[in-house]
Amino acid sequence: MNRDAVVQAATNSDGGGWVFVLILCFFLVMGLVQVVRPQLLWKANSRLQRGWVKNPEATEPTSRGYAMNRVVGVIFLGFVVWMLIQRI
Repeated sequence: MNRDAVVQAATNSDGGGWVFVLILCFFLVMGLVQVVRPQLLWKANSRLQRGWVKNPEATEPTSRGYAMNRVVGVIFLGFVVWMLIQRI
């Protein structure tokens, strides 16, 4: 099967495209949260550390760590927006 046939099959799905766009929109919201308030993501994930880490509150990133989260969030947002544009 050649590449053009694969691309055409992927773009001409039978109604499943809205699920992909919905997932991308969820990722878009998560990326925005990561850029605007990365502390919220840390608070949500720190609850998952209970039982694995002695003191989950001690694992909070520094301001440089949050800055790096924001940089990664901007890159992630760019990728998600690019995927949405390609889908539409």
